[in-house]
Amino acid sequence: LRWSPWGRPGVKALVTAGVFVITLWNLRFFLNPSKGSGEESKYREPLMILVWEWPSKQVPNVSRDVCRELYSITGCQLTTERQLLHQADVVVFPHSRLQPGRDKLPKERLPGQNWVWVSLESPSNTRALAAWNKTFNWVMTYRQDSDIFIPYGKLVPNRSATVNIPAKTNLVSWVISNYHRTQKRAEVYKNLSRYLHVNIYGKANNKPLCKDCLLSTISKSKFYLAFENSIHRDYITEKLWRNSLLAGTVPVVLGPSRANYEQFVPADSFIHVNDFGSLEELATFLKTMNSSRYQQFFAWQRRFSVKLYTDWRERICAICTAYPHLPHGHLYPDLQSWFNS
Repeated sequence: LRWSPWGRPGVKALVTAGVFVITLWNLRFFLNPSKGSGEESKYREPLMILVWEWPSKQVPNVSRDVCRELYSITGCQLTTERQLLHQADVVVFPHSRLQPGRDKLPKERLPGQNWVWVSLESPSNTRALAAWNKTFNWVMTYRQDSDIFIPYGKLVPNRSATVNIPAKTNLVSWVISNYHRTQKRAEVYKNLSRYLHVNIYGKANNKPLCKDCLLSTISKSKFYLAFENSIHRDYITEKLWRNSLLAGTVPVVLGPSRANYEQFVPADSFIHVNDFGSLEELATFLKTMNSSRYQQFFAWQRRFSVKLYTDWRERICAICTAYPHLPHGHLYPDLQSWFNS
């Protein structure tokens, strides 16, 4: 018989104890595999988002944990420091700050780093998209089919069950800064104004409204012309959300189809220009509406409140919320075709 150390009681007990400890250690990972793994460590690290150039003229201080402090989004670090490019998980490029050609973009992209193209403008007001083919992994726009959807506003549920309709002193108002006769909204206004008076404010009429005067002035009108500067799917801007619904007036909308609007707001909360066979019919409808019918347009207030998206920090922080569900390794081959579709 060959001598074996397994026969010695002390060594045998020691080895048995060792096997027991190793089994427990492995069982720990089996029962909770994410603990201590490399993936979990990576998950715990803040996701760094580098904004290559801030979308608005005023650049806020993002050195603090603004996503957590302002919007309760954890694990999200924003920065505008370009020297941190090689540490960034996501790089954000607002179209309004891009110049045709690639000299303004980083020379290289880190493996696994994702670039985001951002725009709140419509295709009619967006130029030089062909220069950015096969450049961006994700798009972030007002379009519902964007990788990161950033609407101008939305209705959020509330429990107030109250309706607040400000006192009215005039029928229709419109705030317009950039008036171009070739635009559809200019044509519609011109023809509509033949049948009713429209109170016009804004730079186009040399009646600019201060920031704090806007809502209080518009709220005195029964109806507001929420006319978009161009007609595109999902392009529904602050003209509806702020100037109409938040101000407490009924929007008369010119934009995408009624069905498209109804994806955002209740069908009985607005009037669509296309609901009528002629602008004369629309004018008659507005001028002859009785009080009971008018109040029905505010029924949405019993269930909802208006939330505006005005802070770019909130929009950028939303990338962190969407990040786990976004496709990786994808590039938009033809950004212009996608945006114009």
